[in-house]
Amino acid sequence: MKPVLLPLLLTLLLSGCLELAQPQTQARAVPSRTTLDVGTLYGPTTYVVEGQGASGFDYDLATEFAAYLGVPLKIHAYHTHEALFHAMEAGRVDLMAAGLTSTPTRRQFWRFGPPLYDITNQLVYRNGVMRPRNLGNLHGTLMVAKGSSHVELLHRQSQQYPDLTWQESSDYDAQELLAMVAEGKLDYTLADSTAVSVTQRFHPELRVAFDLGQPMPIAWALPRTNDSVLFSDLLDFWDSQVRGERLERLEERYFGHVQGFDYVDTRAFIRATQSKLPRYQPLFERYAGDLDWRKLAAISYQESHWNPNARSPTGVRGLMMLTLPTAKRMGIRNRLDPEQSIRGGSEYLQQLLTRLPPRIPEEEAIWFAMAAYNIGLGHLEDARVITERHGKDPNSWKDVKEYLPLLRKRKYYQNTRYGFARGDEAAHYVDNIRRYYDTLVWLDSQSRLPDASHF
Repeated sequence: MKPVLLPLLLTLLLSGCLELAQPQTQARAVPSRTTLDVGTLYGPTTYVVEGQGASGFDYDLATEFAAYLGVPLKIHAYHTHEALFHAMEAGRVDLMAAGLTSTPTRRQFWRFGPPLYDITNQLVYRNGVMRPRNLGNLHGTLMVAKGSSHVELLHRQSQQYPDLTWQESSDYDAQELLAMVAEGKLDYTLADSTAVSVTQRFHPELRVAFDLGQPMPIAWALPRTNDSVLFSDLLDFWDSQVRGERLERLEERYFGHVQGFDYVDTRAFIRATQSKLPRYQPLFERYAGDLDWRKLAAISYQESHWNPNARSPTGVRGLMMLTLPTAKRMGIRNRLDPEQSIRGGSEYLQQLLTRLPPRIPEEEAIWFAMAAYNIGLGHLEDARVITERHGKDPNSWKDVKEYLPLLRKRKYYQNTRYGFARGDEAAHYVDNIRRYYDTLVWLDSQSRLPDASHF
């Protein structure tokens, strides 16, 4: 049989028109690897390239796998599942690291690696529209990306709902379909729970109607060829480098802050990026130093909602809500002056970064510094001590965030150096800032933030 494109194979298999051939088992010689060619999909959780460089859960892990193999990483990024699958079929990529769900049908075509994390498939609709209760209660168009696992899921669901209809799009990916639902251009789509949580940072109008099926694993996919060397290398890499702490750190970095969605707050923040941020963005950029200015802006919004005259009962003031002692140390005379406040807040944050223990990974240090900005470096250190006493890693933000709330409890804070602190508020504070930052990054990528050169 001549090679057949995977989307057609999937269609035939789902319709019962194709019996799957058994894979060959005969071994063959494998040439030395010179690069690791990884296929992926563009998306906020898989692979994006912005002003700060490339990032993404799958990209970060692929970078580490290439380093483990001792070869350069070559990323092949695609906009559609079809294009990605064609690349795999043609042998242009060694594996697919693209947030792919390990479904029963896909496992008959590809060899999946260990599970990275679990997702739940969800039916998504727009706020203000009547919520459907099941797939038999849809009133409008349901569209999913062609080649996605949602096609397979809908075929299974159609056995229970024989009148169910849907459209499969080659023109729009999953993120674009979510945006279309949020903008009222499409009635429904299916998306995985992680994608929905992340996308609600940018499109707060999205709502989840219900979950479909059981949680399913996300994993990397390799061809079912006679070559098992790369798969063996992947398992070795997983066992020695990834499983446990490293995977938990990646999950925290990309997904640990996205669950606490607040519709009103997210809408207010997006409006503020248009009405308030243009006045202060040039100052954030000017005084950010080595920081991403969008992180500085996100802190400022969390502190003052970009109100230069903000005051609190505890005496902190201004855009960056500096205390009087901190302002004096930073050489700030007027905390209510936007430029002075932003300069002082940036310098203080960067000082905190330099005072953190060097054992904290560089990629997580900013979250520790933000927590210290909120409750002070001493209380943060107390939380690290409590974390270590509980057998967890004091250099992991995921672990420290879990134990920060114990600073409220006398049983724990009475045995610390600095005593009581609202540690739970500090953890929430950092998560909020990370969500604001995600939204700023997305707005920037969509050219919805003003160009500071115009001011």
